[in-house]
Amino acid sequence: MEGDTFSGLGNGTQVDGKVLQTFQKSFVQVQNILDQNRLLINEINKNHESKIPDNLSRNVGLIRELNNNIRRVVDLYGDLSSSFTKSMEASSEGDSGGTLKSDGKHGQKRIRHG
Repeated sequence: MEGDTFSGLGNGTQVDGKVLQTFQKSFVQVQNILDQNRLLINEINKNHESKIPDNLSRNVGLIRELNNNIRRVVDLYGDLSSSFTKSMEASSEGDSGGTLKSDGKHGQKRIRHG
């Protein structure tokens, strides 16, 4: 993945290089976990097919490890989604000319009704 992969997202929004590095790092982590899961699933299947009691009992730990890996992938994707949303919001705030207060909220004028 090169630096220009997300340079334009169809709406003219530019993605910061630091954000892109974070995405790339997370995607590499996810891919490594998925590769590990493939190996775990293969071992679980072999153990299951063998019908050997020791292999079948070993599957309990392997399935736990697989479940934990799946949770890690879900968490990584959740973090990615959150980071992406924040970067898009920051990018659109910069383009809209709106002011951003130090508390992270837009400054808006009060409109008096009535």
